[in-house]
Amino acid sequence: MRLLCLLAALSFSAHAAAADSACATCHAAQTTHFRATPMALALEKVEASAILGSHPELTFQEGAYKSSISRSAGGSILTVSAGAETLTVPLLWAFGRGQAGQTYVFEYNGAMYESRVSFYNALRALDLTMGALNTRPRSLAEAAGRRMDSIGTRDCFGCHSNGAVSAGKLHLESIVPGVACESCHGPVEKHAEAARTGDAVGAKLPHLAALSAEELSDLCGRCHRTWSQIALNGPRGINNVRFQPYRLANSKCYDAADARIRCTSCHDPHGTLETNLAAYDSKCAACHATALHTKVCRVAKANCAGCHMPRVDLPGAHARFTDHQIRIARAGDPYPN
Repeated sequence: MRLLCLLAALSFSAHAAAADSACATCHAAQTTHFRATPMALALEKVEASAILGSHPELTFQEGAYKSSISRSAGGSILTVSAGAETLTVPLLWAFGRGQAGQTYVFEYNGAMYESRVSFYNALRALDLTMGALNTRPRSLAEAAGRRMDSIGTRDCFGCHSNGAVSAGKLHLESIVPGVACESCHGPVEKHAEAARTGDAVGAKLPHLAALSAEELSDLCGRCHRTWSQIALNGPRGINNVRFQPYRLANSKCYDAADARIRCTSCHDPHGTLETNLAAYDSKCAACHATALHTKVCRVAKANCAGCHMPRVDLPGAHARFTDHQIRIARAGDPYPN
């Protein structure tokens, strides 16, 4: 039975990888661009981590506990020590490409753990993982990381990979690291077969471009959190600046039915993030193009997002996040939750 389960998982993993290749047959430009994005590179085996490869010895001291991540021939090892006690575990997975930071996952006593320390690009060093802030370890295991429950493990791997979740259950052995075509578009096997046989009608995929602002926010919110998730469960305050669908829906100008304020109106889902603020001016002008609106702003006529979607320092993240709650932001104003 275990062998059958393993073979099924391997088959599912091979299918996920093949699906991406199948999409590339007809959609070469989109798949080529997407493979270089942070989403496509959101997860990797630790042995493939360029960050850990270029930083073979990292250390962090927290009270009596010293943590170190050392590169070895087979990957990287996390060692936590306090006095004469030592805990050593191999790191398995690296979450995040490292533009802001990278967090690691390891297995200990049959459970998955999120490392208590993460690498931060701004520091070029280790510091506490954001989820570990305001807590104090009481043992070597707690100093090494946070035990992940089954739902948390499933959701983390499910958003950072393709092929990891089937029928609501996590299958680590079937992971294809990184977000892929099926993560957003759904199963493509029948669609790809229809394309190969010239069936222009059969097995059509959902037409994502036709989704309303609210529908697309819910789709993106599967991983970036929906408005309802944050409204019901938090977090409150500045910690929710990372959850763009929630912040966007709180904007005064948000209209759930207006396609002009959908996520994809500003962001190319197949491309890397555009960081030139001027590139977003035309998106703003799609709604604010009348003479009345152009006279409202007395500060500038360009780089609208720089003022109306301010970048916010998130404590512990060592990075700034663009607040998607569009508004007139004045210096000294409290963070609007």
